[in-house]
Order: sequence, then structure tokens, then C-alpha cells
Amino acid sequence: MNNIAKLIDHTALKADTTKEQILKLCSEAKEYVFASVCVNPTWVKTAAEQLAGTEVKVCTVIGFPLGANTLETKAFETKNAIENGATEVDMVINIGALKDKNDDLVERDIRAVVEAAKGKALTKVIIETSLLTEEEKVRACQLAVKAGTDFVKTSTGFSTGGATVEDIALMRKTVGPDIGVKASGGVRDLKGVQDMVEAGATRIGASAGVEIVKGLTSTSEY
Repeated sequence: MNNIAKLIDHTALKADTTKEQILKLCSEAKEYVFASVCVNPTWVKTAAEQLAGTEVKVCTVIGFPLGANTLETKAFETKNAIENGATEVDMVINIGALKDKNDDLVERDIRAVVEAAKGKALTKVIIETSLLTEEEKVRACQLAVKAGTDFVKTSTGFSTGGATVEDIALMRKTVGPDIGVKASGGVRDLKGVQDMVEAGATRIGASAGVEIVKGLTSTSEY
């Protein structure tokens, strides 16, 4: 159980998430020793206070969920989150720019966050696989690696679909063995985690972390 828990970013990103829910998320993260809690930027400070002195990291999201902010905004949001206690940042790429084949903008967008986080926080790049062709998924991963990310990540959990085994395998093949791959969106049970890990995932984003480590199945969408 503990080994599985250490793969999971215990997640609460819905717009109506309350402080009570964040406190519960942090309490569960401490109890089960999840890799991190993943919360919206407004909750970073609260989570950091709750998890002080534990090995659970504080992860937040940047340019979430659309990725359509300017790179300057994403860089500021990253710096602000780190000042508030975030040690991992999951940023959404400029998906429209990728589809326009404006690879220079996509790379600069990612690099702005990577550089803002450098030496202070781990960076994960959300490519939103459900909106991309296979060629676009490959290109997004290549640009993320080129920009210096620590991880590539499938999904926000707020678009048209989540992680698939096929996408994880493709992403792992594209980035090679040294970059992390995070599966998020729709991973609801232990078998789902195991399938993703077998395909190449090294981190799982899920709001169903407790159910997963208990061997149950969640109906949660994320």
C-alpha cells in the first residue's frame, strides 16, 4: 500500500473545493503518505502549513485548466505559488499554439515556468492528450523535454478525456527513461494505477487516492 501511495498526487482541483475539503485532503495525505497533494494556487499556503514537517509535497497547477494564459502570467503564477509553499508545479501548455504548429511559442511558454521553478520546484507539463493527435502528443512531449521539464502529464481532468494506457506508452517512448510521466484523469482504482505504471507512468494524479490504496473503486471523474 505504501509503495502505491508514494506514486499518487492526492488531488482536489474542483472550483467549489472548500477549506474543509483541503484540510481533509492534507490529513489523508499525511495518513497514507501520498507523494503530494495537488491543489489550486489559492490553497497552496493552507496545504503547506498543514503538511509542514512531513514528506508530502505541495503540488499546484499553473495556467489551469485551459493553458491559454500568457507565458508571463504563467511565470508569475509559478513564482507566487512557490513563495506560498509549492514544491511541485503542473503547468498546462498553450494547446492552440501547439495545434497552430507554433512550436517556438509552446517551448517558450513551458520554459518560462521551468525557469521560474528552477531549483525550487519540480515541473510537470500537462499536454491535454484528449485534444491532441498522435503527432501533436509526440511534438508536445518533445518540446517539454527540450524546455527542461521534469515530467510530462496527460491531462487536466477537466477536458474531454483523461489518461489512457496507450497515451502513457506513447509519452514514455517519446521522452525516454529519464523524464517522469504522470497519468491523470480517470484513474480510479488499483488496477488502473498498475496498468498506467506498467505502461510507463511514474506518478498518478487522482482524487481517488484513498480508495485506490484501499483497493476500492471510485466514481470520481479526476
